[in-house]
Amino acid sequence: MSQPDDLIKEMQNGSQAAFAKIYESYHKAIYGAIIVIVKESSLAEEILQDVFVKAWNSCSSYKIGKGRFYTWLLAIARNASIDATRSKAFKNSNKNLHDENFVDIIKTHNSLSRQTEFIGVQKYIDALKPVCIELINLLYFNGYTQLETAEKLDTPLGTVKTRIRNCINDLRKMLLDN
Repeated sequence: MSQPDDLIKEMQNGSQAAFAKIYESYHKAIYGAIIVIVKESSLAEEILQDVFVKAWNSCSSYKIGKGRFYTWLLAIARNASIDATRSKAFKNSNKNLHDENFVDIIKTHNSLSRQTEFIGVQKYIDALKPVCIELINLLYFNGYTQLETAEKLDTPLGTVKTRIRNCINDLRKMLLDN
């Protein structure tokens, strides 16, 4: 496809008709680039809309002689797609296990007890402080990162790191003493 310099100039002058033609020419290729990154059609469609809105709003920043318009659009799409995959909502939607699938593991200890009994450390887990049980449950049995755990518990990240290190040390001492 050749670069539509005349349409780009018209769009930069505010022509919605030129913008519509540019959208029609490029939207499938840009969507293809987005879907490769985000792998979810509804999110890709949303990002595609955002890309073209940004292209419309910042079209004056594109200089015809400096590079291809497609490359400029592609850079906008790539950045928007990567930003979307780094978002907390995207990461949470792609977790294998969601909080909703569990019935308060900490209070009932059912699932945690079964898992720790299976590996033979239930009596040691029971001997830990409640904060240690909660941290171990979130970090090791629910797959939370330290940052996600800190956010969930509304606790500074450094505090979570120190507490889990102390809890693991306590557990290690108990295991080595027996």
